[in-house]
Amino acid sequence: MGILFFMFKPFSKVFFLIIMGYFLIKIVLSPPSKVTINVLLGCAYFAGAEILFRMTKGGIAYEASKYLVILFVLMGMFYKGLSGKGYPFFIYLILLVPSILVASVTLTFDARFRTNIAFVLSGPVCLGIAALFCYDRKVTFKDLNRVLAYMVLPIISTTTYLFLYNPSIKATLSGTASNLAASGGFGPNQVATILGLGIFIIVVRFFLNSPTLFLKIINLIVLGAMSYRAIVTFSRGGVVASIIIVTVFLGVLYMRSRSRKRIKMTVSFISMILIIMGTWTVSSNETNGLIDKRYANQNARGVEKKDITTGRVDLFKEEIEGFLSSPFLGIGASRVKDRRVEAGVGHLPSHNEIGRLLSEHGFLGIIILMILIIKPLSIYLKNKKNIYFLSFFCFWFATINHSGLRIAAPSFIYALCLLNVTYEKPPIHRKQLKH
Repeated sequence: MGILFFMFKPFSKVFFLIIMGYFLIKIVLSPPSKVTINVLLGCAYFAGAEILFRMTKGGIAYEASKYLVILFVLMGMFYKGLSGKGYPFFIYLILLVPSILVASVTLTFDARFRTNIAFVLSGPVCLGIAALFCYDRKVTFKDLNRVLAYMVLPIISTTTYLFLYNPSIKATLSGTASNLAASGGFGPNQVATILGLGIFIIVVRFFLNSPTLFLKIINLIVLGAMSYRAIVTFSRGGVVASIIIVTVFLGVLYMRSRSRKRIKMTVSFISMILIIMGTWTVSSNETNGLIDKRYANQNARGVEKKDITTGRVDLFKEEIEGFLSSPFLGIGASRVKDRRVEAGVGHLPSHNEIGRLLSEHGFLGIIILMILIIKPLSIYLKNKKNIYFLSFFCFWFATINHSGLRIAAPSFIYALCLLNVTYEKPPIHRKQLKH
């Protein structure tokens, strides 16, 4: 698909409509027992494909993937209902409303009210509705792995597209700042985020879903290619997030494995580390050592930068000032960006969802954060069957701190934390007695 989109970009729009129609029909025609998994597969595919469709302008709208995730889960609710225990996320959705009312008063006259509100709240609404659907919903571990597979396939297509769009990194080097050209002409932060998620899923498949040597080799090759493209975006957030969630996953997997399996894990881990080291060496050579300086927080001349967050701390401080100026109901949805436009610093959207929640929602934002953090953790303390829970939760938390909820992936991944994962019992073979 990456090759086709690069060679013939209009096909991206056609494919978007085809795949959207496919999942809509699949959900509508599903037998009751298959509705849940088909909804999750549709959401997973569009969450993974969102960046590719944005790069190639294939979506019917910029936020189309978020809207489709919302549509799919609403259809799932219609057919399968909801768990009454998920009421905290209904409260969460209600708490988002006052910021819209405040924004109707505080936004400047020339600000586009509808588009601005949709931009900042589409992510939180997507998260809330997906969480309502997934809360305590039973899914087998096998089906959850299918969901991850559906998500990583379009990310592999994105990786392919990036190699075709920008085959020579050296030709587009312009210092140690995030590289737009190496990111397919799209936002490096969002590209690195989705590639970081893809890296995690490939590592999962390498350790859990690669029964043959051939599959292990294929997954290592894909891992190397995906890691390379993530690194050369020069956007560190997505790469660091992937390192965190992969480390958490391997730690959980190691603790839950028996001694014999731990030995096999060690061999696989060494293979993975060798591939990553090789990928970093290639990345360093292709960028003339600039990527090393980027991660050392230096500019192209090797001088250390004062701010390791590339301005995010200043943006966060502005958001805290907004919270302090209106601590109860906040300054209103999208008002943070509106203030920056008034100050003449441009249309700078928030990079930190926590700061945005506090400034735009005030005290209600604190309640929202408490729901989002405490509820899934309380579920995990009672039921630790979901081996991916900590990785999913860390991905969501890391992403909202450097990229917000600009793409559907962190919202959907958060919802997957709330699933009730079950494991199929192996069949018992009883030897028949001979009479």
